[in-house]
Amino acid sequence: MLARAAARQVAGARAAAFAASSTLPRQTLPAVWARGMAKDNKSRFNAPKQSQSQKTDAPPSSSPPPPPSSAAETETKSTTPQEQEPEEPIPDLSKLPDLTQGIPSTLEFERAGATDKSNLGEEAASEAEAAGAGGGGAGGGSGGRKRPKGELPASAYVSSSERKRKWWTYFALASAGLGAVGGTVYLGREWSEEELAKNPSVGNGWSLALWWKRAVSRMTETVTYYQEPSFEKLLPDPDPSFERPYTLCISLEDMLIHSEWTREHGWRVAKRPGVDYFLHYLSQYYEIVLFTTVPWGTGEPLVRKLDPYRFIMWPLFREATKYKDGEIIKDLSYLNRDLSKVIIIDTEAKHVRAQPENAIILPKWKGNPKDKDLVDLVPFLEFIHTMQYDDVRKVLKSFEGKNIPVEFARREALARAEHQRRLGANKVKASGGGIGWLSSHLGLKPSNMSLMVTEGEENPTEAFAKGKMLQDIARERGMRNYLALEEEIRKNGEKWLKEEQEAQEKMQKEAMKSMKSSMFSWFVKDEE
Repeated sequence: MLARAAARQVAGARAAAFAASSTLPRQTLPAVWARGMAKDNKSRFNAPKQSQSQKTDAPPSSSPPPPPSSAAETETKSTTPQEQEPEEPIPDLSKLPDLTQGIPSTLEFERAGATDKSNLGEEAASEAEAAGAGGGGAGGGSGGRKRPKGELPASAYVSSSERKRKWWTYFALASAGLGAVGGTVYLGREWSEEELAKNPSVGNGWSLALWWKRAVSRMTETVTYYQEPSFEKLLPDPDPSFERPYTLCISLEDMLIHSEWTREHGWRVAKRPGVDYFLHYLSQYYEIVLFTTVPWGTGEPLVRKLDPYRFIMWPLFREATKYKDGEIIKDLSYLNRDLSKVIIIDTEAKHVRAQPENAIILPKWKGNPKDKDLVDLVPFLEFIHTMQYDDVRKVLKSFEGKNIPVEFARREALARAEHQRRLGANKVKASGGGIGWLSSHLGLKPSNMSLMVTEGEENPTEAFAKGKMLQDIARERGMRNYLALEEEIRKNGEKWLKEEQEAQEKMQKEAMKSMKSSMFSWFVKDEE
């Protein structure tokens, strides 16, 4: 035991002596560390004078300098790694991911082991070699390029919101496809009895051809529902107690009124000269119908202000027109009237292209306060009623391509001159046999001329003997009726308007009461 303890003491003394002789003094350690730090800084910033940094003297120390051999060996060991260390390469920023579409997610690929961190730092040469090999195998196309190891696929850079958006897009497309197929199958179902009567050319059956034809027919009906007038019969059946032999359709925009917009005044609506006379006078001969392309919400207030006494019996708005080939058409076949007794006056030929033989086209009124084109049509329209023509289309055909008021005045002047000449020669019989000749001289053939004499009127035979023509008698009668009507309006016009306003208010109250009772009938008990 004592021998072992003595051996341990001797070994400890030898180790302490060896350490004291082989290590540097404590005073020389800061100097060596300072030289190493200086060399590291200079090599980091690529200083040109590296040799001078190696000769930096150590700070003065009171302890004796170390042996030359050991100091040189230490300096060599500290500088050799700095000189041999290569410069760090500049990273290629072009290979960074595109962050404009969001931050790429690599979570799924990392979990699946799709990435290899050891391959993420491969050299550019190996990547180019792999890309070239993949391009050659695919014929040089970009679609056959082989992705290098460590490179993430394009799907890794798709955000979760983009994936949801794509999923919903696919879902919407699939739903639309299924809906189209289901809708086609539903539309191709067999006809009911009523539908079969409307479509006799396409019968029932289970073949694909018949199924497709039925689907196309139903789809066409659905589309035409929005293109056809709102009702199959735009006007009710004629009332025998207030029946007029002819129907006169007139337009609203640029015919009865003219609207314009200016920065100074905004929207302004002007009323055409002679509108009141035109409506009041012809209402005794014609069933006046307003047929306009203006929507109901816009046109109805204008009509009520334009015609407060309702000489326009039936106003028809945009909802009563037909849409075809990108244009609005006023189809007279929906009026529920005999087209041989219908005349339409419009300012657009394309609006009446369905029945141009029934139309009179006037130039648009642009606000001229001295305009007389509308009033000048009154004698011609009155003459048609007086002669009671079976088909007004033949009458309008004889004036085709001409200014109707001017041409009618010319023909009437020639007929009047001939009539006076015959009266002077005493060739007109007292029975009035020259009336048919008078109409034929105008280029027209009457059917049943209106010769009824009312109380207070002059006998037609006496009127003819005085040199008057049939249209003169009709105008005198029409003017008397017009003046009597105007007198009634002056006396009772305000009273009529007040009564109408009260009737409208009463109807509105009743409608509101009915609506409230239907809405709250479940909550309020009926009173017995």
